Amino acid sequence: MKYVKYLVLGALFGIILTKSEVISWWRIQEMFRFQSFHMYGVIGSAVVVGMVSIQLIKRNRLKSLDGELITLADKKYNHGTWIGGTIFGLGWALTGACPGPLFAQIGAGVGVGAVAVLILAALAGTWTYSALREKLPH
Repeated sequence: MKYVKYLVLGALFGIILTKSEVISWWRIQEMFRFQSFHMYGVIGSAVVVGMVSIQLIKRNRLKSLDGELITLADKKYNHGTWIGGTIFGLGWALTGACPGPLFAQIGAGVGVGAVAVLILAALAGTWTYSALREKLPH
């Protein structure tokens, strides 16, 4: 019962993704073909909201829903960041699906079979990373 709040927030986030059309294969293709500003606007506004949110969390020493102090450690740069980002972007461009909205796509009934395959691929990638993480340079 304590996870209901996360289910509700996840469902709300899925509705927002669907209504803003960021789960649309056509919108994603428009972005990668530089035919529309729509997705760049959504991503840009998310970056701004994230930056402001992090500053508010740090300055006001905010707590999580469970009452624990939120701590954000500084991250060090490594080459894996841009390599992983490039692989992620290529996968996004080729499939027209970002791992986050995959579940919203299923909820919206968008090509359920194809999306299920993409979810399995995303899970396989996550599992592979976790299995190789200790052997990768960090």
